[in-house]
Amino acid sequence: MTYVIPEEILASMLQAGAKKASLPVKHLLIRGFLAGAFLGYATTLAILAATQTGWGIAGALVFPVGFVIIVLLGLELATGNFALIPIAVKDNRVSLSHLFKNWTWVLIGNLIGSVLYAYLYCVVATKMGSIDPASILALQRTIDIAETKTLGYAQFGLGGTISAFVSAILCNWMVALGAVMGFASTTTTGKIVAMWLPIMTFFALGYEHAIVNMFVIPAGMWLGANISLIDWWVWNGIPVIAGNLFGGMFFTGFMMYWSFGKRNE
Repeated sequence: MTYVIPEEILASMLQAGAKKASLPVKHLLIRGFLAGAFLGYATTLAILAATQTGWGIAGALVFPVGFVIIVLLGLELATGNFALIPIAVKDNRVSLSHLFKNWTWVLIGNLIGSVLYAYLYCVVATKMGSIDPASILALQRTIDIAETKTLGYAQFGLGGTISAFVSAILCNWMVALGAVMGFASTTTTGKIVAMWLPIMTFFALGYEHAIVNMFVIPAGMWLGANISLIDWWVWNGIPVIAGNLFGGMFFTGFMMYWSFGKRNE
């Protein structure tokens, strides 16, 4: 049978969380760097699909390719680790210091990979600044998305910050579930299909994912969006990372742990 029951999924989650928490810094940075870049690839593909077809759902249908690559290669994505490592700490498999080491270095790696890909993408898309981004629909769409994710929240003040935080919770409830669903099958095809469903759902609904935003906001800035670094981190970066952490840790990681852990049987 290729289907894996939830109790065995949880066992795999705990094992993966402990393994990820024990990786050396060098591996966390490299694997985090690659994960950030691959999500940047997926985001540009999704924006291109949506602008070419005029259907936003087309972007959601293709976006999960980035997440699938990340999981199948065993790379490090902070939003998935927000669910896996805390339950390994709770189960006394790793220490709290290992958790913070992983989260810190993986986020740094994700940020470097996302921002570098954003820069390289802008170099190619604008031919080193020779082409006006407004003349290319996909580039203008990238600018619009970046401004919506920052200035769109800023205009509502505290209400905007809370909205970004809650949107990030809803996002990582699904994204972390995507990481969990990767354990739901023993075949590659089964893993891909299982992961595809929650990732497509979050992207189609437009919720806030910190690592995706680490690509799309800097890309928007390089393309001419009226956004500052302060706008990025105050109105999106910080509240979205916090919301992703909360959503992945409690609504995915601990909900699975509390429901299917052997200690609760």
